[in-house]
Amino acid sequence: MAIINFGGVDENVVTREEFPLEKAREVLKNETIAVIGYGVQGPGQSLNLRDNGFNVIVGQRKGGKTWDKAVADGWVPGETLFEIEEACQRGTIIQYLLSDAAQIEVWPRIKQYLTPGKALYFSHGFGITYKERTGIIPPADIDVIMVAPKGSGTSLRRMFLQGRGLNSSYAIFQDATGRAKDRVIALGIGVGSGYLFETTFKREVYSDLTGERGTLMGAIQGLLLAQYETLREHGHTPSEAFNETVEELTQSLMPLFAEKGMDWMYANCSTTAQRGALDWMGPFHDATKPVFEKLYNEVACGNEAQRSIDTNSKPNYREGLEKELAALRESEMWRAGAVVRKLRPENN
Repeated sequence: MAIINFGGVDENVVTREEFPLEKAREVLKNETIAVIGYGVQGPGQSLNLRDNGFNVIVGQRKGGKTWDKAVADGWVPGETLFEIEEACQRGTIIQYLLSDAAQIEVWPRIKQYLTPGKALYFSHGFGITYKERTGIIPPADIDVIMVAPKGSGTSLRRMFLQGRGLNSSYAIFQDATGRAKDRVIALGIGVGSGYLFETTFKREVYSDLTGERGTLMGAIQGLLLAQYETLREHGHTPSEAFNETVEELTQSLMPLFAEKGMDWMYANCSTTAQRGALDWMGPFHDATKPVFEKLYNEVACGNEAQRSIDTNSKPNYREGLEKELAALRESEMWRAGAVVRKLRPENN
């Protein structure tokens, strides 16, 4: 493990150089990794593990779309693809990658298979951090570990196929065997992490819920929509408003500051843009900081978790969700975006 200085703060980091794939394979050579769930994280993690030479099986409810997707991805029923309970019985490491709501629902069916010495693996700290609310309380004689890729399973798989890695956090909640650390690091390397940084289940879920509701998804949509609406209300066309709000951000500026940082992106823009950005970042910071503080406090006290549990457990949740997503998709801004994407040179 290397100690890396991030902006003046030292952190524990594991790289692929110090914990190579060959070492990960050796650590897990006698393990059967059962990936439970084939939705958001399941496909990317299981396929990367399989391609990296680990012994992997998938557990999924038979007859659904995700079962068919698993078959299409090369998982063989009765050999590497099983019903959830059988996969849990066969696995020595159970990667619990169902949605948070589904984890709560399925937990009573799988906990009997968590026999001494096994490992229960998560990619999100939700179920364990809020265990009094979720009911997910693992037995004391198993390892409880987490690798949380900092992105979707789709991104994890795409970057793996490109020969790259998606950074992940890792945590150990319970070390019953004395091998939890080796297991979790090996799994982190196996699923295709770029590097692994240490966290806790609680810190992961607090940062994750804040990030999803903040700059990763919620805040960014709110900011984009506010600017788009302002431009439209002042007479700008949908094409102009969308290009100025979204297209330039995602296609031009994001790649620049992803490459070398915000300062480098600023340095590669016009002096007029630089001056305006430096002058206006303060007002935007001051306007949004109280919202982020409120958001973090709602996460920390458990209110956000409870809202998620209550909403996701409603029988008509999926139906209502589809309506909300459809309204987003059919809004003028994103209908304009669909047209702009089609007009990109690579699509013509």
